[in-house]
Amino acid sequence: MSALLDAFNAREGIVCAVGAGGKKSTLYRLAREHPGRVGVTATSYTTYFPAELNALEIVSELPELEQRVLASEGPGCVAYARTGDKPARLRGLPISLVRKLHEMGGFDATFVKADGARMRWLKSPREDEPVIPDGATTVLMLASARALGEPLDERIALRLEQIHALCGTRPGDVFSPQHLATLFSDERGLLKGSEGYTVIPVINMVDDEAREAMAREAAHLALERSSRFDRVILACMKRDANPLVDVIWR
Repeated sequence: MSALLDAFNAREGIVCAVGAGGKKSTLYRLAREHPGRVGVTATSYTTYFPAELNALEIVSELPELEQRVLASEGPGCVAYARTGDKPARLRGLPISLVRKLHEMGGFDATFVKADGARMRWLKSPREDEPVIPDGATTVLMLASARALGEPLDERIALRLEQIHALCGTRPGDVFSPQHLATLFSDERGLLKGSEGYTVIPVINMVDDEAREAMAREAAHLALERSSRFDRVILACMKRDANPLVDVIWR
């Protein structure tokens, strides 16, 4: 699906996802749609790779992992991570190794989960996040449309106090399109650590008319407030058909 890869600037290079609300589902969908040789990995903790990714899985410790990835051949998907030290979790790779494997492994694109969100719909990065690999080309900043119109609490948001400080909200305030635009456009929000990269805000889980209307408002506001990006993607990655709802351009 060329339109999907083009919208996400995901045909080549190292494509990272940060934020919350569907990083893995977005990266996995892009990897499945790509016709070339692609890698899927993480620089933070991640879950086991799903069967529908249809990937050659390499889970081991260094340096065996590096050797096995470089020895893999041909088109298709190679999903790799370090053995986990937590239940049902895999460990990410050092940022320098992601670039090395991308270049020396002959990958057209490498898709990287670059932070964690603990299944929330929103997040604000902590001091040592995101963990973006050297040589990254595109950073996808994700948030879920399901958070729009919901009270701000720990059920939907990770690092809630930071979101309050950034957006000027208080506990229980309704999360609005204006607040989401701030999260996307403020350098202390999801833009953190992305200097020099192509950045694209993605509002995922746009699965009904009400959420779509609020997501569109947030997209236009974000584009007005920041010159760091030229589009905002509205998506619903759970769709079997085209997951693109719309691309809002400057």
